[in-house]
Amino acid sequence: MSFKKITESDSNYDNLELKSSIDLLKIINNEDQSVALNVKNEIESINTLINKLVDQLNNGGRLFYIGSGTSGRLGVVDASECPPTFGVKSNLVNGIIAGGDKAIRNSIENAEDDELKGWCDLQKHNINKSDFVIGIAASGTTPYVLGAIKNCFQNEIPTGCITCNPGSPLSKICQYPVVVEVGPEVITGSSRMKAGTAQKLVLNMISTTAMILIGKVEGNKMVDMQLTNKKLSKRAVNIVMEKLNVGQEKANNLLKKYNSVRLAIKHGNSWKIFFLKKGLKILRYHFF
Repeated sequence: MSFKKITESDSNYDNLELKSSIDLLKIINNEDQSVALNVKNEIESINTLINKLVDQLNNGGRLFYIGSGTSGRLGVVDASECPPTFGVKSNLVNGIIAGGDKAIRNSIENAEDDELKGWCDLQKHNINKSDFVIGIAASGTTPYVLGAIKNCFQNEIPTGCITCNPGSPLSKICQYPVVVEVGPEVITGSSRMKAGTAQKLVLNMISTTAMILIGKVEGNKMVDMQLTNKKLSKRAVNIVMEKLNVGQEKANNLLKKYNSVRLAIKHGNSWKIFFLKKGLKILRYHFF
């Protein structure tokens, strides 16, 4: 392999088992502080990826994250949060992990080493040219992810990646690579640490920015969120109260009727406009 796996480089720290808990926490925190700055260096690459992704979504496409281990789990987490947060269909943003759903909780032996399985898993979702696939792999060498991305390229499906090793095979075969170089981990090779944090930050940026750009946020509010629990229902009431300048009872009634923050605001505004126009007519009749 011609490139250096920085994610496997020896830690800058040694004799960890001899250090106190407070010293270990300070070391980990100190290393973590560099991650956001490393992500900042890749904002232009992330932006380029997002622009293509939004084009695909606006033309009926879907987003697929594919990865193994920590990387795969992070993709599943980000995908699973999009429906309740932005009210999108459950198949718009998809997280695929080597070994299937069982691998979310338990490590599946050798699942990441199957170069053919990633593409097979994508095909189960009828993957096509209108979709967008992001391979997530800290090392940039995971066979499961590489095989999936190679087949996407051969089938003219646009691809991106999130990796932490410059010059990796994954970054070279993707059209829209994002490479966040985080350096050696505190525990040598434990890419669930800084590399995982970097991947999560980038995933947040991708999904959040894409959802805003396709119209799932108004102002700074989640107007399409699903009202699936008391916390979200309370948040919805507060949004409607603020947007329409109405009391809690009125906001509750609108949400019960329309079961949607967006529709509650829309119809609430419609009634306000109706009564405003009616009031103006009465004023004209009275004074003129």
